[in-house]
Amino acid sequence: MRLAELLRERWIVQAPMAGGASTPDLVAAVSGAGGLGSLAAGYLSADALAERIAAVRASGTTAFGVNVFVPSGAPAAPEVLAAYREELGPEAGRHGATVGEPVRDDDAWAAKIDLLAADPVPVVSFTFGCPSAEVLDRLRAVGSATVVTVTTVEEARIAVERGADGVCAQGSEAGGHRAVFDPAGGGGSPLFALLPEVAAAVDAPVIAAGGLMNGRDAARALELGATAVQLGTAFLRCPESGANPVHKAALVDPAFTETALTRAFTGRPARGLANRFMWEHAQAPTAYPEVHHMTRPLRAAAASAGDTGGMALWAGDGFRSASDAPAAEVVARVRREAAEAGVRR
Repeated sequence: MRLAELLRERWIVQAPMAGGASTPDLVAAVSGAGGLGSLAAGYLSADALAERIAAVRASGTTAFGVNVFVPSGAPAAPEVLAAYREELGPEAGRHGATVGEPVRDDDAWAAKIDLLAADPVPVVSFTFGCPSAEVLDRLRAVGSATVVTVTTVEEARIAVERGADGVCAQGSEAGGHRAVFDPAGGGGSPLFALLPEVAAAVDAPVIAAGGLMNGRDAARALELGATAVQLGTAFLRCPESGANPVHKAALVDPAFTETALTRAFTGRPARGLANRFMWEHAQAPTAYPEVHHMTRPLRAAAASAGDTGGMALWAGDGFRSASDAPAAEVVARVRREAAEAGVRR
């Protein structure tokens, strides 16, 4: 099935949330309800990704996607990393952790592409950049549709000209990492400003992402040119989500009132619930994935201690609307609300 046909049929897409939230159970539940579930390959080994793909298939799910991080950016200067390591010292002391090593890796890029070429899935999407035409062609040759996440019209044009079958237009309201190709990039444009510009600029299906929490939002996105809509934060509190229970609880904690963009946790701009770690490390360097590896043990220690001030609580602007209903009910609710707003699919 071509990408456009698949997205018109399964027009509610679950965002591939790296770090554990996008479990095989969540993917299966969304796809089973008529949406399109997505596995996150980020931070997994190729073997671990293969196991998750197998688990999704074992559930009987045939329509789903896998998202892969594209290696990007230049190595950070050693003195910059050393300075941030020193800055993180007091944070490490809070829970008896140790600052991680500033490892620079490519997240097993080649091994994951080899896996997806040998064991094809219906959709492969990319974040943090656009793969080469050769990679896109290789995946298309084995039957996978390809989607590149973009934050500007120029990024969308690059992706389609290089051979992507579609793009995911990510507005600034989106939770988690900004997909901006340049890791030094900032917040970008709100979805409903970006979406019509991208839809007009490329002759390819466009998935809308960023702060979408209900069917009314979805209906507006479809009216502005989207073929499908992608929701992430809306699924974070679902029982099938693998998000840390402390993270799930923070989404409804009245102490958290807003989200903010930060590089403090990973060295790339990402949106989450505004907390102490963000404020104390507001001048964190642009250094991904080195900063991610440096703070990883600190985040894990904070999570174990239930310290929301030291966790990366990724969330989009609509976080307060996230419910703890099963994922299938979230899909059904969005579909019902969109129908009430005039969507007929």
